[in-house]
Amino acid sequence: MAEIASIATQSTNAPAGMPEAEWEARCELAAAYRLCALYGWTDLNNTHLSLRVPGTRDHFLLNPFGMFFEEITASSLIKVDGEGNLISDSDYPMNPAGFVIHGAIHMSGDDRHCVLHTHSRYGTAVSMQKHGLLPNSQKALTIMGWVGYHDFEGPAVDESEQPRIVSDIEGKSILILRNHGLLSVGKTVGEAFVLLYRIETACRHQIDAMSGGAELQAISPETQQKSIDMGLRMYGEGGFIEAGKEWPMLLRQLERAGMDDYAR
Repeated sequence: MAEIASIATQSTNAPAGMPEAEWEARCELAAAYRLCALYGWTDLNNTHLSLRVPGTRDHFLLNPFGMFFEEITASSLIKVDGEGNLISDSDYPMNPAGFVIHGAIHMSGDDRHCVLHTHSRYGTAVSMQKHGLLPNSQKALTIMGWVGYHDFEGPAVDESEQPRIVSDIEGKSILILRNHGLLSVGKTVGEAFVLLYRIETACRHQIDAMSGGAELQAISPETQQKSIDMGLRMYGEGGFIEAGKEWPMLLRQLERAGMDDYAR
């Protein structure tokens, strides 16, 4: 894939005994962790970004519990199996809550191999609002067709919640986890990251507008639906701004910020 190739050229060689495809995947995911730090979407060492190890069904990469996102490197990522068991050497454990949400999607047969979950400021704020994402901005409307909701059931440590997570994301690529945060999925890291960026931006616009205290400008139902349909086409496969096309420029942004030493 183009995004893999773009990052592979920046990475060091894979460690001895590690398939090149796994190393490239590790570099991709480590870059996403660094980008989340750059964009201010972190919560100390809480929340999680995960990616299926290429060529496997039930091996996944996840952050070690005890490292800031800006510290994550390709080699520091831990590997877990489909039941959330640590199967790689690490000086750090895994967050037991980390794989309840991610594992639900990864083990459901969904072919979207990347799952990103954040407790970001604006996404969490909107998740606490009963009405959820409002259809009052272009940014919200063009992402709204991709968005589903999952009700809060307490901290995500109970595996019995997993079937409802899977059901709620069916046909969607983004979940607003009510009273909790945001989640996005994608076939590539770039796709999942850009979808997360778009929903977080829409949430920021909503909170900023509501904080102003003025009545929000309404948009007609017809224009709302037109905009939602356009968003599904624009950001979808083959769309002129298909989610994920921005990945190479995001990697360049990390380089300019001096945060591109993740491929080690």
